[in-house]
Amino acid sequence: MRKVFHFDSPPGQYVADAAVLCCFDYRISTAVRKFLKKQGIDRADMIIVAGGAKTLASPRNPFEQDFILEQFRMSIRLHQTERVLVMSHSDCATYGGLNHFNGDRQAEADHHRSELLRARELLISNFPDISVEPYFVKFDGIWEVKDADHLKSAPQETPSNTTRGVA
Repeated sequence: MRKVFHFDSPPGQYVADAAVLCCFDYRISTAVRKFLKKQGIDRADMIIVAGGAKTLASPRNPFEQDFILEQFRMSIRLHQTERVLVMSHSDCATYGGLNHFNGDRQAEADHHRSELLRARELLISNFPDISVEPYFVKFDGIWEVKDADHLKSAPQETPSNTTRGVA
């Protein structure tokens, strides 16, 4: 072997701040990295696959879901992960993109909300000792999904606002 790049990385064991499941779509990668930093997540076990949360909520086959669950199991076992973030994003090709929703951003957001909540429930049922936070990544920010929320195009400016946008 020939060394082609030098860097210094701590070789010791670590406890993960979170395990993060998101799509590999390059368009969201910068927003996701900045969001994790803003959340104080420095040591993330990243699970990056086409569709992100879709692999749990509506997988193409049982193998896909089993593989992702195993990745979480390994993060929990090896890095004592207690916090999980699951993400999906607008115009995701694995969902057929925005065209699948006839350009209706609200219909798309509502569908992603139900997918994210389904993924969260699956994770909680498999790993009851973890906290799971679902997020929808749009091209103007990242939106936290709660059970009673509707993902609106713009957050309402109220004290009870549960969405968080990230630049």
